[in-house]
Amino acid sequence: MSFSRVLFVPILTAILLMLPFTIQAAPPDHPNAPAAPGGSDARGITLLDDFEDLSGWTIAASPGARLEIAQDTGRAGRALRLDFEFQDGAGYVIASKAFRLRLPDNFAFRAYTRGEAPPNDFEFKLVDPRQNVWWFKQREHVFSGDWQPMTVKKRHLSFAWGPGGPLQDVAVVEFALVPGTRGKGSVWIDELTLEEREPAHTYTLQPEVTASTTAEGYPPAGVFDPVHTTNGWRSGALAEDQWLQLDFLVIREYGGLVIDWDADDYAVDYQAQVSDDKENWRTAYTVRDGNGGRDYLYLPDAESRYLRLNLQRSSRGRGYGISRVRVQSHEFSGSPNQFFEAVARDAPRGLYPRYFQGEQSYWTVVGVGGDGREALLGEDGALEVDKGGFTVEPFLFADGRLITWADVEPVQDLADGYLPIPTVRWEHEHFWFAVTAFAAGKPGESALYARYRLENLSTEPRHITLFLALRPFQVNPPWQSLNMLGGVSSIRRLEYADRAVWLNNRAKAVFALTPPDRFRAATFDQGAITDYLAAGRLPDRTAVDDAFGYASGALEYGWDLQPGEAREVYLRIPFHVAETNPPPTDAEAVAQANRLLEQTRRDWEARLDRVGLELPPAARRLAHSIKSNLAYILINRDGPALQPGSRVYARSWIRDGALTSAALLGMGYTEEVRQFLQWYAPFQFPDGKIPCCVDQRGADSVPEHDSHGQFIYAVMEYYRYTRDVGFLREMWPYVTRAVDYIDSLRQQRLTEKYRTDPTCLAYCGLVPESISHEGYSSQPRHSYWDNFFVLRGLKDAATMAVILGEDGPAERFAALRDAFRKDLYASILETMRMHRIDYIPGAVELGDFDPTATTVAVDPGGELGRLPQPALDRTFERYADFFRQRRDGQLAWEAYTPYELRVVGSMIRLGFRDRALEELAFFLEGQRPAAWNHWAEVVWRDPRTPRFLGDMPHTWIGSDFIRAARSLFVYEREADQALVIGAGIPAAWATSPEGVTVKRLPTWHGTLNYRLALAGPDTLRVQLSGDVTVPPGRIILRSPLDRPLQGVAVNGRPLETFTATAATLDQFPAEVELRYAPGTP
Repeated sequence: MSFSRVLFVPILTAILLMLPFTIQAAPPDHPNAPAAPGGSDARGITLLDDFEDLSGWTIAASPGARLEIAQDTGRAGRALRLDFEFQDGAGYVIASKAFRLRLPDNFAFRAYTRGEAPPNDFEFKLVDPRQNVWWFKQREHVFSGDWQPMTVKKRHLSFAWGPGGPLQDVAVVEFALVPGTRGKGSVWIDELTLEEREPAHTYTLQPEVTASTTAEGYPPAGVFDPVHTTNGWRSGALAEDQWLQLDFLVIREYGGLVIDWDADDYAVDYQAQVSDDKENWRTAYTVRDGNGGRDYLYLPDAESRYLRLNLQRSSRGRGYGISRVRVQSHEFSGSPNQFFEAVARDAPRGLYPRYFQGEQSYWTVVGVGGDGREALLGEDGALEVDKGGFTVEPFLFADGRLITWADVEPVQDLADGYLPIPTVRWEHEHFWFAVTAFAAGKPGESALYARYRLENLSTEPRHITLFLALRPFQVNPPWQSLNMLGGVSSIRRLEYADRAVWLNNRAKAVFALTPPDRFRAATFDQGAITDYLAAGRLPDRTAVDDAFGYASGALEYGWDLQPGEAREVYLRIPFHVAETNPPPTDAEAVAQANRLLEQTRRDWEARLDRVGLELPPAARRLAHSIKSNLAYILINRDGPALQPGSRVYARSWIRDGALTSAALLGMGYTEEVRQFLQWYAPFQFPDGKIPCCVDQRGADSVPEHDSHGQFIYAVMEYYRYTRDVGFLREMWPYVTRAVDYIDSLRQQRLTEKYRTDPTCLAYCGLVPESISHEGYSSQPRHSYWDNFFVLRGLKDAATMAVILGEDGPAERFAALRDAFRKDLYASILETMRMHRIDYIPGAVELGDFDPTATTVAVDPGGELGRLPQPALDRTFERYADFFRQRRDGQLAWEAYTPYELRVVGSMIRLGFRDRALEELAFFLEGQRPAAWNHWAEVVWRDPRTPRFLGDMPHTWIGSDFIRAARSLFVYEREADQALVIGAGIPAAWATSPEGVTVKRLPTWHGTLNYRLALAGPDTLRVQLSGDVTVPPGRIILRSPLDRPLQGVAVNGRPLETFTATAATLDQFPAEVELRYAPGTP
């Protein structure tokens, strides 16, 4: 295993598995589980369970969920009924049965289901004897009240988790429900069977094609002419009802059709029908009001011998002509996203989102702080109006051709370089076009605004048309499939009235503050809106209903622009309940929107000015990124809930929340942290466990043992910055219960076995294994990540007890802290011995190298000075070697997770300033797009790699960056209670004409201001002010220059307490002169 894989496989692999949370499969605890009852019939179908009795079925439910099973009336006899209730809207219920099944090479599981239940994720899972789990997951499944067949073919199953290996045997079959919301219901299941199918192979036969009538010279078989030696098929001209039939000669699987119609005579209304016997036909797809050209028919999981096009209405009443029919494989309609990818690959580049070309796409978030709704602006200019929602996408028509994102090089920026008001610009030789998005209003009442500005750069008048297309696609790409699914977004109805486009039965509205010339729409079968735009025209309807669910439409604005003339268009899209009042007049609306844009800019400018950083131009990107990521943290908040993302991570983890809270506190944002902790604390379980995650469904019950320490740490960190004893007292009951829960966990590893068995000594006194560290999601481990956070929490709990005068708990918590620390360090040394390693490991079982986890022992753990120093040094030396090899191209790598930013702060605390700055510069290059100043959770070496990104902006990573960047300017050293200033400031900043100015920077010891600049070739002057109280360990002022200090003066008096690299101060405020030997470099 290469060094790079040792570092990145655990976290990155776990992220890419994209599991929302682990639902542990019920173990195959029936060693004598029955083989499949009976044998296969002539069709290769084995009845697994007819549910005439329920023996063998067991149930499992997470806390807050209930499940009961019962017999009920089935399709013919009896059926299994699952009665469930999700009291908190979270968790899972599972019904499982052990089997002994050897799977054939190709197979399908079948059952019948019906339900009376709210939409929930419905999962069919197979567990093999090695505890590998495969699943077929139907998100937000709506059960029919009537019996419906469910088929799960081998290709439908995907690997979920486990040690790995092929799917050959089944030990357990499971049906699981995961809630979308609170509620209860019932699901019925009957006739569970396993079908042995023919081996999957490519269809190679030539279908026989017949037709109702045929014009001379246009035979039916011509539709399959691969070299176009014929002109396809034409029907007779008299009868309106005609048909074209395909006989595949065998029953075969397929996924859809692509039909190329005659330019003049095409079907306006028709059906695709399927049959196995040519007698009984089923309509698989219906087209109404087709527009000819090329039709794409979506036929998911189609399987038949015969396929018939039942043609009902022709374009001119003169019969039908089809030049070509292509039968598509099942992959064509494997999902709506796969279908549209196939459609997009047939179209010119630029007519569909970039991701349908197999290219990664990037975006940023648009919203107001604390609202639960946010939009996304894509790098190419498309605007996703809400989570999972449609997009508004711009197109320009000029000089007889359509101009799309593919015809320009889109450029991104933020207002003033850092405010969360993003813009995408298209720069063309004849014009300049920009899309700017912002949100305004109170949380819960906010709205999205979009400004489209077009300017004629040429020296001649030009007629240019702007089309704003409403399209059934998200900005979020299809591979963003954790907790949601990116790509397509349903539009079933579009209508235009009173300068507003209404979507999906008026669930959403787009208000045209600037009146358009017109709005028109089309269903999918009437043609994609871009087909019309490419011809410089629009469809003819102002309202459409699309049964397929992928309608589109466009607002049209046409102008004759004089040289240098510009025009603006504003749209307003409410995030919440759609308004019914029409917008004000054109001039009033645009003026109001412009004023609102400027007010939004000023509001964000003021809100992000808690800490002032005045740095030289070379450091401007760093300063801007700090402010931008603070803004993104505030935007991703959902009320009081701190969330790391707005889409796939729109949930609140205490892990992310605690470290994000630390970043906010260190930048002057206290109220947001207070609200978060007051909201999160009541979700604590009765036994004291702090939930790992909370969302609109309630608390997640999955045990993650870092959570308890993180919660205590966040409470104490709030106190360290605010000295709010009242808040500490309010949180104290939650803290004491969390400590008791930690103690109960620890007792599980303090039994005789763990204290005396040589093979168990490394586990002694730790908390049990868990999956909280993302690298161990497939197999829980005794991770030091968990245990470092436990120690952090115990230290803070003991300190808290002293502050609150709780003498008994103070003594008990201190004893528990000391005992746990002793066991933790003994475990680290034992694990190093056991695995023969010289670095601090990530987990006891693995002895793995994981410096991003080890960083938490340094910060926020505060264990520098107690950690085994040689091992700590070797850990970060090894990381530095790896980092440089990767950066310099000496190691092959595909991707990294910017959680590595944590290492920057550790390097500064360890005294490796130059290493820290090298690493920080590298990670800043991982911002995509660079001008939006943020990170995705995964950074791919090739920016266009079409793979999972996590969320973007990912604000846990943003908070890691903020904490790392803050440590350049100041950090609190816990071991000796010192305040360290300037440890990461490079010499180039200090010696620049601008110098370095820091204003209003909160610390544990008060608010810090300082100004650092040259006062001569050999003197650096540092002015310290604010209300800092000198801590017991005093103030350590690091020299930023790569020259040894020769003397130090404080407030005009010589200082003796200095070394070649730092001065130790016991006065504040102070004016300090750092003096260097003349002539030294």
